[in-house]
Amino acid sequence: MPAPLVANAPAKVNLTLRVIARRADGYHELESLVVFADRGDRLTFAPGGALSLAVSGVTAAQAGEGADNLVLKAARALAERRPGLTLGAFHLEKNLPVAAGLGGGSSDAAAALRLIAQANGLPHDDAQLYEAARVTGADVPVCVDPRPRIMRGVGEKLSAPLSLPPLPAVLVNPGVAVATKLVFAGLKLSDKPAAALDVAAMAKLASRDELLRILQTQPNDLEAPAIAIAPVIADVLSALRPLAGCEFARMSGSGATCFGLFASAADADAAAKNLRAKFPQWWAQACHLGSGV
Repeated sequence: MPAPLVANAPAKVNLTLRVIARRADGYHELESLVVFADRGDRLTFAPGGALSLAVSGVTAAQAGEGADNLVLKAARALAERRPGLTLGAFHLEKNLPVAAGLGGGSSDAAAALRLIAQANGLPHDDAQLYEAARVTGADVPVCVDPRPRIMRGVGEKLSAPLSLPPLPAVLVNPGVAVATKLVFAGLKLSDKPAAALDVAAMAKLASRDELLRILQTQPNDLEAPAIAIAPVIADVLSALRPLAGCEFARMSGSGATCFGLFASAADADAAAKNLRAKFPQWWAQACHLGSGV
């Protein structure tokens, strides 16, 4: 049997998230500056034999091993488009909180697609691989090649990778799962939306201060409706913002995970320890944001 293959499935963080419009099909047109953390889940693939999935790890119980797991959904979607693919057994080590605004399931699915492509000699930019990602979930395409990008449409329109300055950060989840569908249901679209991100300008960012200034002008439109469902999100932000070295804090995705950007890795480490001591029921991890692990 071929040796098992391993891929990391990094947490996805939405530094910005602008909801532009509701579509007739029920989805929403979005624009988001997406980065990835050097923390996440881990997926192992043993090629050959029937497609299967086993899950372990600290959040395995919440992730589930059933047919609705996005790892299996992505594998089946690619197999439908490329008959004759070698599939096999997946083992998912689940470390990220579930339903947390970190795209954990989407990143797991994207890692599965990368591993199947590797085992079958498919190019990393194979069109059918990206089509399988798109039908698996809106956040899966951006996770296939986990580097900073601007994501638009319902997630299928991706900019070229961006080179961003170093971003020491802390991710904090208060242990509350927030259903994305409910957050969108509570969204009230603004009559005065924020200006679109300038992809050309983002590609030429000269400094961290410049990036922080851009973030201050851009929203996460889902933060307010998520807080209405889970007020503890506001408590997380209130705990993050006064910490030494915190330069910016916001909710990621549809919540409930929030992130703080810190002046240094030492500040981020100290902040995470502070939060874990003060709020032992919260998941708080220092990390770096940029390209995925």
